[in-house]
Amino acid sequence: MTQRWVIGSGSLFEERIGYARAVVDGDRVHVSGTTGFDYADMTISDDVVEQAEQCLRNIGAALEEAGAGFADVVRVRYLLPVREDFEPCWPVLRKYFGEVRPAATMLVCGLADPRMRIEIEVEARRGSGGTPPSIG
Repeated sequence: MTQRWVIGSGSLFEERIGYARAVVDGDRVHVSGTTGFDYADMTISDDVVEQAEQCLRNIGAALEEAGAGFADVVRVRYLLPVREDFEPCWPVLRKYFGEVRPAATMLVCGLADPRMRIEIEVEARRGSGGTPPSIG
């Protein structure tokens, strides 16, 4: 039988809405759409690039708890309310995914809170990656 468990981040949104930051189902890790909130103090930067970096720190924490890393990511989705905000984020995204090269999609859509300028969702397969890219 496949082992399944959920991972929380401490985000107030998870409790209020009723979802988990990530769900581990066997070797698959599904990380929910993650925004640039720092969940320790529920603050968010006004800068889209800083939000993208925080999104990826939040995602990295969920992946680590799941026994995975960025090298295991096979799919990423970027959601932004403003199309022009995407290109400034490319260097941050390349830092995390440039060597991994997951399948990717970018969508322009409204987000739940007007302070949110980017949301990122990933899917990973534990043990599928090689050496994780160095992040720093």
